Amino acid sequence: MSEPVDRQRTFSGTGAMRPGQEIDARRLEAWLSAHMDGFAGPLEVAQFKGGQSNPTYKLTASSGAYVLRRKPPGKLLPSAHAVEREYQVISALHALSFPVARPHLLCEDSGVIGTAFYVMDFVTGRVIWEPYVPDVEGSERAAIFDALNATIATLHCIDPATAGLAGFGKAEGYVARQIRRWSEQYRASETEKIAEMDRLMDFLPGAAPQSAQGAIVHGDFRLDNCIVHASEPRILAVLDWELSTLGDPIADFTYHLMQWRMPPSKTGAGVGTLVGHEDLPGLPRIEDYVAAYCTRRGLPGIADLDCYLAYNFFRMAAIYQGIVGRVRDGTAANPNAAQIAGQVRPVAEVAWSYARRAGA
Repeated sequence: MSEPVDRQRTFSGTGAMRPGQEIDARRLEAWLSAHMDGFAGPLEVAQFKGGQSNPTYKLTASSGAYVLRRKPPGKLLPSAHAVEREYQVISALHALSFPVARPHLLCEDSGVIGTAFYVMDFVTGRVIWEPYVPDVEGSERAAIFDALNATIATLHCIDPATAGLAGFGKAEGYVARQIRRWSEQYRASETEKIAEMDRLMDFLPGAAPQSAQGAIVHGDFRLDNCIVHASEPRILAVLDWELSTLGDPIADFTYHLMQWRMPPSKTGAGVGTLVGHEDLPGLPRIEDYVAAYCTRRGLPGIADLDCYLAYNFFRMAAIYQGIVGRVRDGTAANPNAAQIAGQVRPVAEVAWSYARRAGA
């Protein structure tokens, strides 16, 4: 069996644009020169290695460095790859000084590069691809985890109306809608029968937690979707807002907890895991991490934790299956996407184990 990929080396930095995802730099440069305040060429374009959904590029120009996020070309699942919503939410949050990259402009004209896209600042810092934060002292590891905890708690404390996002989604019934949405997307991408997914789709609709809270939710909050200061344990920018909406903040937070139980990948594909690294200095116990979030939010605790985790692992399995489906359809953004296929079943099995604990 081959060794797992080095996630840090494999997913960090930029490379040549991948076949089918090329951008005509001269055409884009002309459009940005005409529409983006302060932009000045010449322009160079390189594609980031990381990411699974929306192809992402580094733009280097005389006026500075930027990041372009676009919808992938080809056949897309309904409501997926919503770069327009990403641009809307980061624009609102940047105005409130929440850590996101400064947005510049959105282009919904597919005639420019082939699909809709937006441009934001390039933020210099660390993207740490392993959630256990290798190669740092325990004190820094603990401080980075505390910064992550504080960042997601701060997001969930922002009033959507104050942010200008009152119409960004419907918080009521969020988990139930998510279960329905990801069941549909799973079926649309299904490539093999997985009994646990079928059982989860039977159990979860009747067990979905009903939260009275509503907040801006990120939908994919984890360490490698953040840029960390180069030398300080500080979050400079939260990235990848494709799945953001108004919804249940506890569902959003418990998604972030999955790293404590994420099945390790034999290939290094998918998201990272804390499994096997629990004894590293500075790594918080999941119970302490939950308590810190609840303290910051003024909550007594998290009821229905097992059900929330069953839902989130189910959702993760469906997201993985969507990536497998994009490999099948030729629209996968990441060249390592095909390796995700082996993660769908193990993640579904963890989801079902939590569902059993929740009464399934």
